[in-house]
Amino acid sequence: MTEASGRRNRVSLPSASAATAYQREWFADLKRRARAGTPVALVNADAPQEILRAMGIPYVVNQWWASLCAAKQKSGDYLRLLGERGYPTDQEQYNTLALASTFDEDSAPWGGLPPISFVLAETTGDALYKMFEAWERERGATFLPFARTVSTAQDPYWWRTVEDDWESLIGSERIDLMTDELAGVIRHLETVTGHIFDEERFVEVMALVNEQQSYNRLTRDLIATTTPAPITISDSIPSVMIPQWHRGTTWARDAAKMLYEEVLDRVERAEAPCYDEQIRLMWVGTGLWFDMGFYSWFEQKYGAVFVWSMYLAIAADGYIRNGPDPLRTLSGRFAAFPDMINAPPWASEWYAKEAVHNRIDGAVHFAGSDRRGNWFVNRAIEAAGVPVLQIDGDSGDARGWDPTSMQRQVSEFIETRVADVALRRREREAGR
Repeated sequence: MTEASGRRNRVSLPSASAATAYQREWFADLKRRARAGTPVALVNADAPQEILRAMGIPYVVNQWWASLCAAKQKSGDYLRLLGERGYPTDQEQYNTLALASTFDEDSAPWGGLPPISFVLAETTGDALYKMFEAWERERGATFLPFARTVSTAQDPYWWRTVEDDWESLIGSERIDLMTDELAGVIRHLETVTGHIFDEERFVEVMALVNEQQSYNRLTRDLIATTTPAPITISDSIPSVMIPQWHRGTTWARDAAKMLYEEVLDRVERAEAPCYDEQIRLMWVGTGLWFDMGFYSWFEQKYGAVFVWSMYLAIAADGYIRNGPDPLRTLSGRFAAFPDMINAPPWASEWYAKEAVHNRIDGAVHFAGSDRRGNWFVNRAIEAAGVPVLQIDGDSGDARGWDPTSMQRQVSEFIETRVADVALRRREREAGR
């Protein structure tokens, strides 16, 4: 099977529907602004988007657009278009779909991307750097990179201190470098666009981001402590991620509050997508955008519910920053962001912590090409008493995805390794 079967995911939360509707309206307005001459940026998920917010420069998040292309079952076609131009189709597929979509002149989702003037991204690896350079070559977009630095911190339990003591945790040298890079990007954008970096607006943006993530933390913790889970990741991902791409706005802050209030209401009413919840699963890795219905397949047969994804969890733990210098504080948010979700020991210890906190019985790791990082993550989760099934793939590439085979693998994992763990957890909790 070259493309996923395209099963539709059920979404029960009003916040998810509202976020999707808002995104459509926002994107239509962005394209109108682009036609009127406003420059538009493409930014990677781990790039400091807050400076663009403060400057009033609209942007599209690379991974959001890739997820949309994948959900529309376009990944195979777009990777073929990329290959026809001499680019590799087996590296950084998730990150290359946005560029590949610009070669679709007839049927790109939502009418296609507007012209991109700037690309902002952190450069993790040579392939990623070259991929963003291709935006300059193919579309004339200026690439504004941020350096990938390496952690020298000895404390892998970053979530305990990162909000206030990020300078000591991350290291002043890394913070200095990103702060200088941010200042350089701001100067460049002011010069070529005429947009001014509004420092007062920037302070507001940073405060709104902290408020938004505080609501996400409340939501994460509520799901972690409630059985049966009030929502699944199929519900939480759109409700969390669309507002994340609008960080620093009152709409995004209010959307996070709306999600929390919806989840709280469901808890108080004892509402759940799977009342006979027997097993709590976590999905480690990026979203399965081309087959979101996959997550709900195991509920009826096993009472197995995917209650955890990194999107809500990293929103809860990874974004809040406090500090007197807003620009330096923004560096404290992003200078080590890849370490938190990708690089051992920070990432591996965090996933293990989240598995315990969310009372997880089994983890399905949708793993990319970083074999060393994957091994450390799996080992840490299993050391916490949670079995792991690794399945290889890429969120931007449905060509090798066989849903029937994957259902079979996860079913066997549940039956042979997870069911007994879940039974022991339920017995412990019942004995409290």
